[in-house]
Amino acid sequence: MSSRTPLIAGNWKMNLNISQSTELVKAVADGIKGLSGVDVLVAPPFTNLYTVRQAIGKADIFLAGQNMHWEKDGAFTGEVSPQMLIDAGCSHVILGHSERRSLFKETDEMINSKAKAAFMTGLVPIVCIGETLTERENGWTFDVIRNQLKGSLKFFIEEGRLPASTILAYEPVWAIGTGRTATPEQAQEVHRFIRGWIEETFDRAVSEQVRILYGGSVKPDNASALMACKDIDGALVGGASLKADSFMGIIRF
Repeated sequence: MSSRTPLIAGNWKMNLNISQSTELVKAVADGIKGLSGVDVLVAPPFTNLYTVRQAIGKADIFLAGQNMHWEKDGAFTGEVSPQMLIDAGCSHVILGHSERRSLFKETDEMINSKAKAAFMTGLVPIVCIGETLTERENGWTFDVIRNQLKGSLKFFIEEGRLPASTILAYEPVWAIGTGRTATPEQAQEVHRFIRGWIEETFDRAVSEQVRILYGGSVKPDNASALMACKDIDGALVGGASLKADSFMGIIRF
């Protein structure tokens, strides 16, 4: 049995105002009282980070930014730096989400720069990877995943080490916000490939410690089957994390 503690992460995307975010995180904090064996994380919009951090209080909930720039400061209108996230109370940051890659044209090179900056600043990067429907149907899934890993983690490859705290998130693009979900077998197959790549690129010890999350229309009714897979260490949850009942249903998988 894996010694990796499952992580259930809620990515709220561009949803919820300050009062709604506060109400939700307080409900989650109440819901996880007495619960052990699972870590919980929320990623509100930038404008809500500080308030949500205050609402978390002493509850065991990690706070993450949904994105960041790789520079520490400068003329980058509309961007947020790693230190700004830390100042707002964040311990983690989501990088390379499929929506950032597709809608905002973020490249592996950019994500690598962000992952490096996160590590150097003390944030835990949650690096997202995943293939489109066309790529899967053409049999390119593993090539796409391998190339995204090599490009997005280039700094760590050059350094010859990947911190065990690093989190990866496999999110098949074809299953995000579509209602479609990879079967547990499909998800496990890719997660196993990712873990194998980590072992091959770094070493077995770190491959056994790095958590790999699944993201793609995770809901309370499919969470248990996904989490039962050997190499799936939690979930990056979108829509289902916006309501306390459904989010808690996944946390209590």
